[in-house]
Amino acid sequence: MSKHKISLTVNDEKHELEVSSNRNLLRVIREDLGLTGTNCSCERGDCGTCTILIDGVPTKSCLVLAVEADGREITTIEGLRENGELNPGQKAFIKHGAVQCGFCSPAFILTGHALLEENPNPTEDEVKEAIGGILCRCTGYRQIIDAILDAAKEYPRK
Repeated sequence: MSKHKISLTVNDEKHELEVSSNRNLLRVIREDLGLTGTNCSCERGDCGTCTILIDGVPTKSCLVLAVEADGREITTIEGLRENGELNPGQKAFIKHGAVQCGFCSPAFILTGHALLEENPNPTEDEVKEAIGGILCRCTGYRQIIDAILDAAKEYPRK
């Protein structure tokens, strides 16, 4: 298998890596960079638990080859902290009990963050649409939706 040199900026930190052509971004993030907040489940793009932000857009990292991410800005759950503090979305998930087992939480929090960055005052339907590709097996999504809507009150307005 051929190897490729790539450059990724992950959570504002530049990484130079050599990866196989067929290696997905999920494996690079977890195994090469040690950022295990990005979870691995189906590896088929069905569950969404591996969602990260690539250039601010929620993306299922299991479906992206690492070479496709060359030169891109990536944010994982570890990168959402602001000055060592949890960001408003993370705080809202705790406040509303939306964390549950926590396995899908990073994907929901990152997706909610991307939504609120783009649309600081979403409707409930817009939140539901944004999180539609992520599965949670612990809850009926009510706490997740409420947490994202509540976080909107705390996100900085552009």
